[in-house]
Amino acid sequence: MSPSSDPTTTTATSATTTPKHETAVVLPANLHARPAGQLARSAAGFTSAIQLEYADRTVNPTGVLAVMGLGATAGSTVTVRAEGHDAEQAVSALAQILAAAE
Repeated sequence: MSPSSDPTTTTATSATTTPKHETAVVLPANLHARPAGQLARSAAGFTSAIQLEYADRTVNPTGVLAVMGLGATAGSTVTVRAEGHDAEQAVSALAQILAAAE
């Protein structure tokens, strides 16, 4: 059997996987305008798709009003998710902002 007619030879298809990262942060303070603005500015600098989740609600953190609309209060847990090439950096940066909220 010639190599070109070998039925086990297949064309390689690249199945690219997009990195996904997630972390949960317990808020030290209410999620108000200042940290919401910091989150929005930071999130806008990443190419990954980023989401914040709290109390069965999910928002895109690039919008200050959307972040404030979550209504997350001190002691509550907010989950940060990102999917894309810089997902790990995005999750880390946003988690730091949430953890330092005053």
